[in-house]
Amino acid sequence: MGAALLALSTSDRRAVAADHLDPPTRTDPAFDTTPDRSADIADIYAWHTADNLVLALTFAGPAPRDQAPIYDRDVLYTINISNNGAPTDAEIQIRFRFGQDAAGNTGVEVTGLPDGGPALVGPVETTLTRNGILARAGLYDDPFFFDLQGFRDTRSSGTLSFVNTRSFFTGQNDTAMVIQIPRSRIEVPGHRLDIWVTSARIGGQLQ
Repeated sequence: MGAALLALSTSDRRAVAADHLDPPTRTDPAFDTTPDRSADIADIYAWHTADNLVLALTFAGPAPRDQAPIYDRDVLYTINISNNGAPTDAEIQIRFRFGQDAAGNTGVEVTGLPDGGPALVGPVETTLTRNGILARAGLYDDPFFFDLQGFRDTRSSGTLSFVNTRSFFTGQNDTAMVIQIPRSRIEVPGHRLDIWVTSARIGGQLQ
């Protein structure tokens, strides 16, 4: 469906993160009357502390604050991580998808975690933990800041019209998966981390 990319090291950072409404013919209501919102990646954020790497993948947004999160059982999300210096070769692939039990409770399954353990499974809106790894899927305030009105005004007029206190995303939500991983489980000395995300609809494109 789409991909958001970034590279991360302790000394140098660059990011090309935003992926909203991409590809537009699948996810943008201006081009598709039945946009595949649940498979639409918004952003991938990554930061680190002294001991941990934190990854936050947002998708299915931006959405009004009164809209429920989107947990689509037919979409597979993959967080790809390269730690060997080849930015297109993923040594670690963390995959997650959603489902419901017989009682109708929604849960998430996370596989490919770098501790080598089995799938981490549990309810959404709950922090799942194992071997120092934390994972939580739920509804979050959209952290992206962008003056969409200023962008459109600039494009139509040719005059720079951005306002640094105005953001289209303020007060809107995304569904998100946040994962914290000990750096010792994921880093290779001397190599930066290249991180990108993909989504795929199981069974093909929506009609």
